[in-house]
Amino acid sequence: MQNYKVFGEHDQNTLTQMEDVMSRAERGVLCADGHLGYVMPIGGVAAYHNQVSVVGVGFDIGCGNLAVRLDCQAAKLPVAHVLDVVEANISFGIGQTNPEAPRDLALFEDVRWSAYEDSHLIDRLKKLGRDQLGTVGSGNHYVDYFEDETGAAWIGVHFGSRGLGHKTASGFLNLSQNLPWEGRAKEVEVLLDLNSDLGERYFHAMSLAGDYAKAGREWVCNTLAKKLQVNIVETVHNHHNFAWKETHGGQAYIIVRKGSTPLFPGQQSFVGGSMGDHAVILEGIDTPSAKTALYSTVHGAGRVMSRTAAAGKYKGWGKKRRKVSNGKISWEMLNSWLNQKEVQLRGGGLDEAPQAYRRLDEVLSHHEGTFKLIHSLKPLGVVMAGEHEVDPYRD
Repeated sequence: MQNYKVFGEHDQNTLTQMEDVMSRAERGVLCADGHLGYVMPIGGVAAYHNQVSVVGVGFDIGCGNLAVRLDCQAAKLPVAHVLDVVEANISFGIGQTNPEAPRDLALFEDVRWSAYEDSHLIDRLKKLGRDQLGTVGSGNHYVDYFEDETGAAWIGVHFGSRGLGHKTASGFLNLSQNLPWEGRAKEVEVLLDLNSDLGERYFHAMSLAGDYAKAGREWVCNTLAKKLQVNIVETVHNHHNFAWKETHGGQAYIIVRKGSTPLFPGQQSFVGGSMGDHAVILEGIDTPSAKTALYSTVHGAGRVMSRTAAAGKYKGWGKKRRKVSNGKISWEMLNSWLNQKEVQLRGGGLDEAPQAYRRLDEVLSHHEGTFKLIHSLKPLGVVMAGEHEVDPYRD
């Protein structure tokens, strides 16, 4: 008997990958935005008995969304001004640091740093964390300016734990394969028992990286509100690359969500679409379908083509990066889409064009009966890293 629930339609490679994960998991879900990922599909949910999957959580630990409603109407905040403020105060792209971020957060004195054991490693990771706190990165990470159905202004952000999360995931994956911290482990699923020293240490480090990611998202939103001279009156936050201790059907599980949003009854979560597509605030409801979904939903619209298929093939890094073949999407196609939607874009690349994604409404329709729609957020402006940024910390 199949031990997982599939929402929506998926290609055979994604289904095969999920079936491999489920050969080791107790229960699972494949959300309607699902597509092929590292070892486990993006949009996948897997339940284990007292075990956690390092590659299931992924290399961008705690990647997630935070949306804040501002105490003003969007009509009072011109789009170009908001995007200017974002660009002037928030760092995008690889190798970026944030000299304005607080260095004295209580998080950097948290006891969970002992999970890394080596004092020199801890010092290096703390420095990396302090340097990168609140940097957004590239890939599909963004800062968006929205207007809801009442005309209220919202800021939405999507990014994760940056280098701290990436080094945590790769380091513990190395240790799980009896390699040194800086080794080069195979990207295969290794389940760590939480009763083991390594499993307990990973879970503490993962939770720390998740709190770090949230702190970075909060810093971005708080900074933008201050610079725009407005106040935040509502906050909606969620991880979608993480593992939680949960109970379902009277059974205790470790629930790994990779590109999937938790949505328990009464819980609100922010789900973004692609650039030029609306985003939503959802609230969980208690229904048989929601239980079957392990109270999980989509984290976005979901890709329909790979980055290479969309943007073409490139060689090199940074300023030396050059295109060697075209993809299916051109800048004319991308700009035409955004102009029709009246969305202003700063940065971005063809790999993140709306044409590379499903439509969010279509994806959510497959999850009907598992959520209540609270807000629909119309995008007014989008800021992302430029097309020549390749981010090693995305997942």
